[in-house]
Amino acid sequence: MSRRKIIFGAVVLVLVTFLTTSAGFLYLMNAWSADVVNTLKVLRALQVVKSRYVDEVPVETLVAGSIKGMVKSLNDPHSIYMDAKMYKEFMIETEGSFGGVGIVIGTKDKMLTVIAPIEGTPGEKSGIKSGDQIIKIDGQDTKDLALDEAVSKIRGPEGSQVVLTIMREQEVQDYTLTRSNIQIKTVAGKMLDNNIGYIRISMFNENTGNDFVRKLQELEKQGLKAMVLDLRDNPGGLLDESVKVASQFVPKGPVVSVVTRDGQRETHSSKLEAAKYPIAILVNGGSASASEIVAGAAQDTGVGTLIGTKTYGKGSVQTIVRLDEGSAIKLTIAKYLTPNDRSINGVGIEPDIVVQLPESRDKDVQLDKALEVLKSKM
Repeated sequence: MSRRKIIFGAVVLVLVTFLTTSAGFLYLMNAWSADVVNTLKVLRALQVVKSRYVDEVPVETLVAGSIKGMVKSLNDPHSIYMDAKMYKEFMIETEGSFGGVGIVIGTKDKMLTVIAPIEGTPGEKSGIKSGDQIIKIDGQDTKDLALDEAVSKIRGPEGSQVVLTIMREQEVQDYTLTRSNIQIKTVAGKMLDNNIGYIRISMFNENTGNDFVRKLQELEKQGLKAMVLDLRDNPGGLLDESVKVASQFVPKGPVVSVVTRDGQRETHSSKLEAAKYPIAILVNGGSASASEIVAGAAQDTGVGTLIGTKTYGKGSVQTIVRLDEGSAIKLTIAKYLTPNDRSINGVGIEPDIVVQLPESRDKDVQLDKALEVLKSKM
């Protein structure tokens, strides 16, 4: 080995030793900027735990734990760290299918809450409703359970079972659900009497915008003169797909504006020359995120009448940042505003006509009201 390599190796060893001693660390804390100091603090903690903890722990486990804790410290239920398994499941769900029981969950008032059950899934068929609070999963209390951990525990192999303990209006009940492969067809529709079309969107995935356009064109060929758009229990999804949907009936102008923390603004607009026909949009407490973008745009522009109950109130935008080939962070990077610059985050959207749906649900009084409103405008 050459003398130069020996000297270089010795210098590296001294530097590493210096950085991992308290004196060296404190020196750097006084000399460098706060960002660098804090970064080194994390590295120092990693080195201490790795070298001195009573049991040997893989570095990968420590790094994943530190990232998870970092994201959790944001106190934002929509920002999460996804390991390889979670990231894979998330991408499959966005593309249109996933394994589980078919409920979309979030955190509301610090409680694990059902945003909406997905139509035709075990969750919806069992009677689980938007607004239900999940207090236990397989007997484990969810009080201190992170959202990503709850999702991971609810999902599982097709055919296996999971027990959700649900609290609804202070009444507690166990629901035993058999997991299945959830295939999501997000758009369905038909023609009702008086040439009034009905289109239901269950969530916004990669196919929703195009599927909506096809269904709308199909109804237009049948003589569509007015439309009911049902966004009840629609938990949201992809922002771009909600803009595609709204652009089919919101007249030329802003649909939604995305505003980052430094004030940068990106506005997504419709190019439609003018509204074609009257529209009534059904919403409730399970209408969230992307569905609120559509509802808010219709309400602000006056092109549609919102009927039902107040929406969920998720007015933030998330992006996926890949950390490596397996893991990623879903991070809130902006808030969105309706065309009238309303922020609905944590507030929701009040419908133009409030109609409560009775528990019996023998009759869809919200849909009936929508048909009544549309007939008066035709």
